[in-house]
Amino acid sequence: MPEQRIKRSTGGTLFVVATPIGNRDDLSPRGRRVLEEADLVAAEDTRHTGRLLSHFGIKTPQIALHEHNEESLAERLVDRIENGETIALVSDAGTPLISDPGYRLLHLAHARGITVSPVPGPSAAIAALSVAGLPTDRFCFEAFLPAKKAARVARLEALAGETRSIVLYESVHRIDACLDDLCGAFGPERPAFLGRELTKMHEQCVAATLSGLRQSLRSGDIPAKGEFVLVIAGRERGESATVEVDFERLLTTLVRHLPGRQAADLAAGLTGRPRNEVYRRMLALRARDDS
Repeated sequence: MPEQRIKRSTGGTLFVVATPIGNRDDLSPRGRRVLEEADLVAAEDTRHTGRLLSHFGIKTPQIALHEHNEESLAERLVDRIENGETIALVSDAGTPLISDPGYRLLHLAHARGITVSPVPGPSAAIAALSVAGLPTDRFCFEAFLPAKKAARVARLEALAGETRSIVLYESVHRIDACLDDLCGAFGPERPAFLGRELTKMHEQCVAATLSGLRQSLRSGDIPAKGEFVLVIAGRERGESATVEVDFERLLTTLVRHLPGRQAADLAAGLTGRPRNEVYRRMLALRARDDS
């Protein structure tokens, strides 16, 4: 059967192309073909994607599309697609929009009636789930937790009652603190999985309890190098998920570290209080601090 080429509609197409998270051989034949035949590749980092394109001998022009310029660039790219061009959207690694830029572009493309098409492939979250040995019939993706401890703890406490498996990304700089907070929020014996440098030369897949993962990291059995994906088992039915929360103390801490709307949402979720009540109390706390 002859190889199929990209079908170009009169208005062009926006392809969302998954790229390797480590091993370049994971780029699908279709993904490679789309990148070769597109008029333009919109890349999170053109230097990073340039190395991938060069490896496969692909000479398609690139344009940088990242969180700092996406809002201003999206309309120009959609205009080009409306004029018949085909654009391939890629992130640095994995599937675009999964904790990566691209939402504004896709949202505008749909609003303008542009043809969009996924070219599926690698995803760090799905790769980790596939080998975690934990329930995957239902899961939630939390991506990166807040960098500041107070906000991170608050987010984890809000997830304390979650019965689905939880997928997290974490950086090398915060992985130890993250595991420490996970032990505190979910209990040290909660089953979990850590994937480090997935599909790369020094790939490491470890299934253990949260405390076991923390110990392995601190002993050096899991090197503090590279990129990490965590999968944590959900709370078993019947397992206590009660968290004693000092409302005033919690809200005061959140207000100091987070924007008002986010602080109110987290406090309402943790305490079960109506959001309007939480918001009024937050304004009162701020007024007291200002005075």
